Amino acid sequence: MTEDKTPFEERLRAAQQRVAVKQPNVDQPDAQDKSLLSFAARAGSEMLGGLIAGVLVGWGLDRWFHYRALFLVIFALLGGSAGILNVWRLMQSLDREK
Repeated sequence: MTEDKTPFEERLRAAQQRVAVKQPNVDQPDAQDKSLLSFAARAGSEMLGGLIAGVLVGWGLDRWFHYRALFLVIFALLGGSAGILNVWRLMQSLDREK
């Protein structure tokens, strides 16, 4: 068996250079795409969070007071309205930054 006498560091550097040349350049999303995606995720979570909180509070009150769906409907509407208000505030803060 023949053994390679070159130092390990040189062989490692040569291998890294070969691999670096073969890898294609992957287009990375720019900062605007990342901020748009994070904005959309935040707006969606604000809407969904408000609605879920309203539904849970309404459901709990309906169970407590033994109503069918009175508080569920009322608090679902209030939660959805709160979600819309939060998204509105988010849009206003975005406009102020620009």
